[in-house]
Amino acid sequence: MTPAANWLPLSSGERSVAIEVLVHGPLSRTELARRLNLSQGSLTRLTKPLIESGLLVEAPWAGAPGESRQGRPSQPLDVVAESRSFLGFKITDEMVYGVVTSLRSDIVARLDRPLTSHDPKYVADLLAAMTAELAARHPAVAGIGIGVGGFVRENAVVGESPYLCWRDVPLAGLVRERTGLPVVVENDVAALVEAETWFGAGRGLDRFVVLTIGAGIGYGLVLGGKRVPCAEEDRGFGRHWIIDPQGPLTPQGERGSAVSLLTIPSIRYQVRAATGRDASYEEILAAAATGEPMATRVIGEAGRALGTLLAQIANFVMPQKILLAGEGVGLMEVAGDTVRDAVRTHRHPLAAPIGLETKVSDFHDWARGAAVLAIQVLVLGGAGG
Repeated sequence: MTPAANWLPLSSGERSVAIEVLVHGPLSRTELARRLNLSQGSLTRLTKPLIESGLLVEAPWAGAPGESRQGRPSQPLDVVAESRSFLGFKITDEMVYGVVTSLRSDIVARLDRPLTSHDPKYVADLLAAMTAELAARHPAVAGIGIGVGGFVRENAVVGESPYLCWRDVPLAGLVRERTGLPVVVENDVAALVEAETWFGAGRGLDRFVVLTIGAGIGYGLVLGGKRVPCAEEDRGFGRHWIIDPQGPLTPQGERGSAVSLLTIPSIRYQVRAATGRDASYEEILAAAATGEPMATRVIGEAGRALGTLLAQIANFVMPQKILLAGEGVGLMEVAGDTVRDAVRTHRHPLAAPIGLETKVSDFHDWARGAAVLAIQVLVLGGAGG
């Protein structure tokens, strides 16, 4: 297949065709024309350069045995998912998680390394070394996506990252200089939302929300099938979303905010302040499950906060589905009933049930999200579906 750079630029019509086949294919030309409201002539004009460049291929006929082929309009179009690879990295304050994905974002390899320094040049060197190791086993690498907790400008510069103590770091340029590959950098929650919109829980939905709980609170909104970008992205979402004005005051957030009630550092802080003992999040959840009083109180408050937050999102956004993800979703296993009770309390009795999906995920899912951003931007010339 032709290198990704030779696929660009795509016209808006070509891009629509490519996305439809990538996300929903293989599709016959007849079905593709119907989905995009195109005439067969217009579709032929749009697909010809995509096929010639190698982005799309004519897939083998897959009809039922004995079923006749009705000429070329029924010839399915597809992408060769394994023809190109993409690297995705998720950077935390302690680790870099890396994945290799296919063109359809299936994870085919993983590689993790500890992060012993937050110096930007050190991080770029580490990413380059991980890239070299992964590319040696997967030589058809077309590009790199990097997810960072923080505010990112123009898919290139980390304007601010409280976790890494970065400001105005040109991360894409630093990694590109070391690898020779095109690089896309994005806020990690935004990348996860894009991945779930194209290939996951939000595929085909018009209104979709991703809520993540873990080290912080992340929120992503999809309207009209496209992620809504926000200038305040990851600049403390949840820190000022007050759920209980009389709730706990923690170092990470305002009193009674979503951050103070729901994040892992705040939950651990509350238990440590009350007992004098440091416990992991998993230990606190286990203690709450057995009825230990302090853990039960803190986790109960977190469950009520989560239910209230979900209800408020549903009341204002009216999404078809809310995806709850992140390393803190174990809360649902212990306090699920409390969460559901709080949702009912804050919703109209006749309101439709919230379409809630909980995804038990790890940081490789976030890295996959970064790879999807690379697919969108580097192959198809822009993000959003």
